Amino acid sequence: QVQLVESGGGLVQAGVSLRLSCAVSGRPFSDYAMGWFRQAPGKEREFVAAVSLNNLNTHYADSVKGRFTISRDNAKNTVYLQMNSLKPDDAATYYCASLRRPWTAPSRRQEDYDYWGQGTQVTVTS
Repeated sequence: QVQLVESGGGLVQAGVSLRLSCAVSGRPFSDYAMGWFRQAPGKEREFVAAVSLNNLNTHYADSVKGRFTISRDNAKNTVYLQMNSLKPDDAATYYCASLRRPWTAPSRRQEDYDYWGQGTQVTVTS
């Protein structure tokens, strides 16, 4: 059974940093690209960042580029999202996801991911 468990969310003031973690079990973690998505209240879930199998390739949404960094530790079966200079617009529930096909480049498309975590909430006050 594949499980993804996010952690690290919380209530913070604008301008500070948070690091989200997502621990994966039940499939060979290093074989699958990983992604982070987020959904704010009343909005569609949107792509945030994605990382390739070996950290060499990353993709970011324009809204977070330069502030967020995605990375993975294959020895720990964990993917991270370092979020710096947080803004109120970053407030959302953040989800990690595992790409459907192994040995495939990371994707910005939600339909390319088959396993999702339960989400971790990030609240940013101004």
